Amino acid sequence: MHSDLFAADNTAQPATEPGMTLQNAKSIKYAVNGECYARQGAMIAFRGNLQFEVKGQGVGKFLKRAFTGEGLPLMSVRGQGEAWFAHDAANCFVIDLDPGDALTINGRNVLVFDPTLNYEIKVVKGAGMVGGGLFNSVFTGHGRLGVICEGNPIVIPVTPQAPVYVDTDAVVGWSAQLQTSIHRSQSFGSMLRGGSGEAVQLMLQGDGFVIVRPSETKPEQKPAN
Repeated sequence: MHSDLFAADNTAQPATEPGMTLQNAKSIKYAVNGECYARQGAMIAFRGNLQFEVKGQGVGKFLKRAFTGEGLPLMSVRGQGEAWFAHDAANCFVIDLDPGDALTINGRNVLVFDPTLNYEIKVVKGAGMVGGGLFNSVFTGHGRLGVICEGNPIVIPVTPQAPVYVDTDAVVGWSAQLQTSIHRSQSFGSMLRGGSGEAVQLMLQGDGFVIVRPSETKPEQKPAN
């Protein structure tokens, strides 16, 4: 049988070492030798002796997620084998975090991560309920984090002299040391007249970067009962 489908770039090769690698632009492969954590429902294939279990959020994290609709619906993957992860054919990226690094990521953009990383669901300072109750996940520690993005992401440097304003529905993540606040770009009178649809943004100040995607959030589809 002959086809471009069977090109080497499309064929999964055995892992040479444990951990996370890009399979291609739309999927991540994790060679599990113990445990990793992944977005619930993101596994698309696996081989080997692996078990998948829903991971509890902890009381505080569960309450935040239930109240806001945000958070990290996680599963643990345990055993020995290889698993592939993807979500809606979104673009995949692997981020290496070193000790001292801190990255804020929207829960909807998390795909898979090493168990050596710590995460905490935190309220976005300065946003509160004015910004819709923005809660993101802050990752610290040493390890790899796999993230997804609809389309090609835009990474915008933030400097003390040049704050950046981002649509809260388009932001993927940012350097955790940045200061955040809500910025209104329309007057109240303009909003009463219908507005531009761009009334409120998240303002980021300091020294770091922000990641945005070239589209706004689509409502999550809830499974049928």
